[in-house]
Amino acid sequence: MNCRLSRTYTFWIALAVGLVCPAARAVSWFPFGPDGGSARAFAADPLDHAHLYLGAANGWVYESRDGGKSWKRLARMDNRDDLVIKKILVDAADPKHLLTAAYALGDHPDGGLFISNDGGATWASQPEMRGQSVRALTVAPSDAKVLVAGTLEGVFRSMDSGAHWARISPAGSMEIHEIESLAVDPADPDTIYAGTWHLAWKTTDGGANWTSIKQGIIEDSDVFSILVDPQQPLVVYLSACSGIYKSVDGGAKFTGGVGVNTAQGIPTTARRTRVLMQDPNHLDTVFAGTTEGLYRTYDAGKYWMQTTGADVVVNDVYVDPANSQHVLLATDRQGVLASDDGGDSFLPSNQGFSARQVTAYSADAQHAATLYVGVVNDKESGGVFVSHTGGLSWSQLSGGLDGHDVFSLGQAPDGSILAGTEHGIYLLTDAVWQRVGDDTKIAVAAKTAPAAAGKTAVVAGKTSAGKRPAGKRQAAARVAIAAGAGKGFEASVYGFAVSGETLFAATSQGLLRSVTSGTAWAQVASIPMDEWRFVAAYKAVVAVASLNAIEMSWDGGKTWRAAAVPSRERQLSALALDGEGELWVADRDGVYYSANRGASWQTVKGLFLRDGNSIFYDEAANRMLVTSNGPATDAFAVELPSMRVSWWDTGWNLRFVRPVGDYLVGATLFDGIVVQPRMVDSAELAKH
Repeated sequence: MNCRLSRTYTFWIALAVGLVCPAARAVSWFPFGPDGGSARAFAADPLDHAHLYLGAANGWVYESRDGGKSWKRLARMDNRDDLVIKKILVDAADPKHLLTAAYALGDHPDGGLFISNDGGATWASQPEMRGQSVRALTVAPSDAKVLVAGTLEGVFRSMDSGAHWARISPAGSMEIHEIESLAVDPADPDTIYAGTWHLAWKTTDGGANWTSIKQGIIEDSDVFSILVDPQQPLVVYLSACSGIYKSVDGGAKFTGGVGVNTAQGIPTTARRTRVLMQDPNHLDTVFAGTTEGLYRTYDAGKYWMQTTGADVVVNDVYVDPANSQHVLLATDRQGVLASDDGGDSFLPSNQGFSARQVTAYSADAQHAATLYVGVVNDKESGGVFVSHTGGLSWSQLSGGLDGHDVFSLGQAPDGSILAGTEHGIYLLTDAVWQRVGDDTKIAVAAKTAPAAAGKTAVVAGKTSAGKRPAGKRQAAARVAIAAGAGKGFEASVYGFAVSGETLFAATSQGLLRSVTSGTAWAQVASIPMDEWRFVAAYKAVVAVASLNAIEMSWDGGKTWRAAAVPSRERQLSALALDGEGELWVADRDGVYYSANRGASWQTVKGLFLRDGNSIFYDEAANRMLVTSNGPATDAFAVELPSMRVSWWDTGWNLRFVRPVGDYLVGATLFDGIVVQPRMVDSAELAKH
């Protein structure tokens, strides 16, 4: 990248500081997408319908001042990335007073309630609820000071806007626990409905006594959402794994569910309705957000119509009280979807919202500002994203990947871009990915498939995205792998490396080699069959590593020899070669390098880190770039040959950093790509 181009990017990064980062994170590297990911919960400022909050599945709370068109990060709860923000409440009496309900991912119950008194800029854990897995949170419509929370242990209530909490369900109850949903009668704060993982309960005396409300509901149904009509309190809607139910007598009896819902337009197969939401201006209009799309009724539940495709997993619905045509969905993987026609059609509305797990990266050697990243866990909404602006903006480039996770990216000697997935290798051909081993007809179809232009759209769940071809187009041709394994090759592919005209791929079924820029592959039979996780090359030196073994070649992969590992007791977590062909590795205890082809190992003085997750040789600057897992937010540079260490406090937990011209980009664990605000010379870095 030339200096003129670098100065341009530096200007735009500086300009973007106020747009993407709150003041509290002004020293951090700046997030720039790819936009999207998993969004979980909405809340609105009662005094300003355009002022919205959004909770994510990685602990972040976002804010929008334009009705959800764009988003800005506010804060991360407890500085943790494993907390799902299940619910956000905005105090009607004081809109700067916010509460969030959170639970931790995984099998260990954890989470809590968090309170902000400054509009979400800072948060504190509520002591009495600390460590609770909070799955539900609501406010009494008739008294804003009365809040009710549901946890895995039971139902809790606050009478003072969340300052103090007390359990109102029986301690040690074998029934009223694992609370997933709550609702409070609009006129009576002592009448509370609680949905559990095994049916629903009701109290009319503030929790002193509870009654099971299950008549008409299939036994052992998980109750995900409860909705009480604000004008007719006896009308109660309830959603469960067995369907959507309705009661007209305050929960004494429900109708609906399996069978009835089939006639009403909701099929009964494998659906979980995660949220029910009324249109505040038309109470007979109810939205049902399910794991198989959004449904809507105009007649209070007599008939339901699907308005998105089944691939949209809806976690929350927001209907603008000032304009019922404006509807937002918080979804898994696709982020925020917005409608301006009452829910008939939706478009992504994710500017500033990024919850992507970036696991792979490749820079285009032929175009200095073109970068590719691969993500996992986002299915058809993920795959590969491309930036033609040095990481400042991204567009999806995933046609043909069939929703596979992308573990690795690389560029072949002829300029072709490759993706390694959990089901084999893909080549990018005219902006469409073709799996290596697929037949000629598929290859030709991929070459001639038209690329749609313009903004990604979601209409009835179908997506289309503008595509831009890679730097060098490859003619459609039959591709083969591993001596005829062909279409059956579905190994996980963890990394690519190039030595001269030879391309290597580290896979779960051995090391592969291609001399045709990835169109045909053969297995390297001269090294053991292993699950090779890492591969690196510099000129004629090639190294490949599993979790506990290393093989090296000094003649471009023709011959190989085993190298020692620093310790057989620890697993390798990163591999690289520097400009002298010297070997670098990382494990849980640190980073090591070998100047004698792996015969012995040394540590780098001043490089204090554990659990290294990435080592990369930055050839232009002749340095090694290093990052690690864990709570540290530093990225390190080891200058060669002096071994002088410098670092940046990026403000993020990183998977790796890479150079783009004279600045760096980093991949966070769960928040997409971040960009260095400006490059600082090593002398200045050494002062910090």
